[in-house]
Amino acid sequence: MPHRIIVLGAGYTGAIAAGRLAKRLRREDVAITLVNAEPDFVERVRMHQLAAGQDLKPRPFSEMFAGTGVELRLAKVTSVDVDRRTVAVTDPNGAGELAYDTLVYALGSGWNTQGVPGTAEHAYEIASRPGALRLRARLARLDAGQTVVVVGGGLTGLEAATEIAEARPDLDVALAADGGLGDWLSPKGREHLRKVFGKLGITGYEHAAVTGVDADRVDIADGRAIPATVTVWTTGFAVHPIAKATALKVTGTGQIVVDGTMRSVSHPDVYAVGDAACAMGPGNKPLRMSCASGTPAAWQAADAIAARLTGGKLPNVPIRYFNQCISLGRNDGLIQYVTADDRAVQAVLTGRLAAVYKELVCKGAAWGVANPMLGLPTRRRRITAERAAAGPAASVLA
Repeated sequence: MPHRIIVLGAGYTGAIAAGRLAKRLRREDVAITLVNAEPDFVERVRMHQLAAGQDLKPRPFSEMFAGTGVELRLAKVTSVDVDRRTVAVTDPNGAGELAYDTLVYALGSGWNTQGVPGTAEHAYEIASRPGALRLRARLARLDAGQTVVVVGGGLTGLEAATEIAEARPDLDVALAADGGLGDWLSPKGREHLRKVFGKLGITGYEHAAVTGVDADRVDIADGRAIPATVTVWTTGFAVHPIAKATALKVTGTGQIVVDGTMRSVSHPDVYAVGDAACAMGPGNKPLRMSCASGTPAAWQAADAIAARLTGGKLPNVPIRYFNQCISLGRNDGLIQYVTADDRAVQAVLTGRLAAVYKELVCKGAAWGVANPMLGLPTRRRRITAERAAAGPAASVLA
């Protein structure tokens, strides 16, 4: 039997891992199955654009993986049994079960309400395509002068606030942040951010921890209430809950604990990539949830799996950061250069050139997913017979 590799989730990291495995291993030796609930690739880094009314290029998986040897299974993952090495799924035909020899867990994350009362009932999220489309429809119904409050001062919040303000200058857009506006940026970065907020007419509420969300307002810890016809919630991400229900070693937030090759420290036949994984980066700090760390983690996992199955050399490429790319509408941006462990340095790139830079980064990431068999020399190697027969356990110490 071929070695069965199942990849759960076809976001950036899952799709990249599946494509890279298809390039590394002989089709006769492996059966690679990519499981995803949606038939199209979602450019998650563009969900703020979708919400603001822009149309995104459709990217069907059936076209992207045609001729690669990767089988696409359109289904929702309902559970994983890491002891039996099976995955339970449901699709329009009902429930089913998939068996694996190696599992790549890339189910990612969704929005995180942080347990704030009223958020789930009244706020909108852009961590998913359905959420972005729901917000898009709501914004389209707003009249001039109505208020949109974005909660969360991180990268997603900044991009959402500026995108909406640029697309709908007739609306009153505000952003509420727990800390100072862009307080993790360099002085030049913070200065440019405030300049753009002023130009777009965005009101910034700093040191404004939101304690409640209602249909027409958000409540702040200091007793203030900010009027909000629409509240957009962008205070971070929560990982998919399935891993926490398994026997895998996970963190308190449900991320799978992995080693430097993205392999589970408790179950050597499981790898985790992207937001689902807790991997350590420079300075022994956990890598943050981002495409910047997720993509190289997917490369690392795929190359490690191929190496262990074929007796090759394990990859040893430290994952580090170079910059944070922030779009501030379609015509402005901010590239904050950072240290290897993601701390801001003085150097920044701003304005139109930064917007072009960010756009190229987004297009490059999507291209890498949409062209899984390009951009890397094809070196399909044969799985050694003993490793294929024994499964991943045979290469635990490899």
